[in-house]
Amino acid sequence: MIRKHSVSLHGHRTSFSLEEPFWLELKAIAEKRSIAVAALISEIDEARAPETNLSSALRLHVLDILKAEKA
Repeated sequence: MIRKHSVSLHGHRTSFSLEEPFWLELKAIAEKRSIAVAALISEIDEARAPETNLSSALRLHVLDILKAEKA
């Protein structure tokens, strides 16, 4: 199931939609790094290509982390 989430980025509210497994992994990544989920989302947002939407960038980040852990 896809769930909508909201976060403040650069002083304004934005929302994104993620499936629950991606959201849980995103939270786990932030916890492993000892940072807030909002801080992790901000990092991902700043690094994403302009043509990539935030939801896709978050999913790709989770995928990249999981693949790196598997390697």
